[in-house]
Amino acid sequence: LKLRQQMQIELKAIQQQVGITFIYVTHDQEEALTMSDRIAVFNQGRIEQFGAPSDVYEHPATAFVAGFVGVSNMLRGAAAAAITGSEQSVAIRPEKIRMLAPDAPAPDGAHTALGHIRDVVYLGVLTRYLVDLDSGGALVVIAQNLDGGAVDARAAQGRPVRLAWPREHTQPVGVSE
Repeated sequence: LKLRQQMQIELKAIQQQVGITFIYVTHDQEEALTMSDRIAVFNQGRIEQFGAPSDVYEHPATAFVAGFVGVSNMLRGAAAAAITGSEQSVAIRPEKIRMLAPDAPAPDGAHTALGHIRDVVYLGVLTRYLVDLDSGGALVVIAQNLDGGAVDARAAQGRPVRLAWPREHTQPVGVSE
């Protein structure tokens, strides 16, 4: 582990041993998720969302929180309606989305969208794809490299795909005040 990660583990252990409350201020989302039992996300001096790290990450209350804590795809208006049937803005985490062959059947209970791969970035442990949706908009997809081997980015670009993700990972989000 890197020194910063070791220190996070040590600080959390000390806090638990001593049994006192820490108020820890950071702009580093990974650090906030690692160090916290509860997170308060502030926007312009106001609490936008307060809760357990997993709740804030998995169920962002607003578009601001979805974009601030981790990476999130945002679909608004017609782009959202094409997938969900409603123009309400939704957030979808990139790691929740699976890429399938375009003619693959839609998994039961999943939202799906057809599109074409625009960009591929190999990041070692994972690959990040940018997919232009046929219905408008674009989604980022993050896939673990479980098969061990780099993706041929040039061969993948332009390839048609079906994206699928469980409906429960389509999070309606409000607008920040």
